[in-house]
Order: sequence, then C-alpha cells, then structure tokens
Amino acid sequence: MMIGMETTVIDQETQQSEIEAIKQVIATLEHSQQKELPEEFVGLFRADAIWTTGHGKYLAGRDEISSFTHQVLPGAMKDSTATYEVVDVLFIRPDVAAVKAHAQYWTLEGEPIGNAGTPLYVMAKEDGRWRLVACQNTEVLTH
Repeated sequence: MMIGMETTVIDQETQQSEIEAIKQVIATLEHSQQKELPEEFVGLFRADAIWTTGHGKYLAGRDEISSFTHQVLPGAMKDSTATYEVVDVLFIRPDVAAVKAHAQYWTLEGEPIGNAGTPLYVMAKEDGRWRLVACQNTEVLTH
C-alpha cells in the first residue's frame, strides 16, 4: 500500500462526458488558432497557467501567454494551418486530467508540412469548466 496516494474512480458515463468536454476545449484551441483569435485562445488558460511553446519558450501566467499570443497569432495562419486531435486522456483526479494530443501542420491546400507536434495539456475543471493549466508542445522529429 502506498501512503499518501489516493485514487478516485469516476464512472464510465461521467468519464466519457468529461472527455467530450475536454475535446471541446482542444477544438476551441484549434479554432482560435485557425481563425487567429488571440482572446479566444488565451481564454482557455487558467490565470496562473504555464506553457512551453513548441520552440521551447517558457511562458508563466495568462498575461504572459496573452502577450506572446497577441504577438505571434495574428498573421500566423496566412500560409498554413494546424489541426489537433486528442489521442489520450488520463484522469489524475476527476477534476484534473493529462491530455495528449497530435498536432499536424498543413498548407492551405491541405498538404501536410513540417514535423507533427505532440502537445501535452494538463487541465483542471473549475467552476464547471475545463481550463488549460500546464502545457508543453513538442515537435516530433523524424529520423
């Protein structure tokens, strides 16, 4: 027996409902990037969130995330776009989940470009809403 470790199990129906809500957050993230909507994107994060971009830039807090997003997002999708697919959800607690996604970058004509991404999002449910808390995007290198 592990001291201090507690596992909370949620029923299958509730878990599936929460996974759908989490997928909706990732769909909104995709939408906000594709449509270059910085406020919608930033609104997905908790105020004290941390994020490491795909190029290794560390951002602490929604204000810093907002400042960075407002610099890079407008115009970022003029030549390409990105899609995100949730591939795994691990519930750490019923209100905390680690979410693994697959990111693919595309030309505007629908051809894949560059290496894929493999973001990890730690999300927390607060006041009935899932929010991004700790995020890391990593490029998948092909050798």
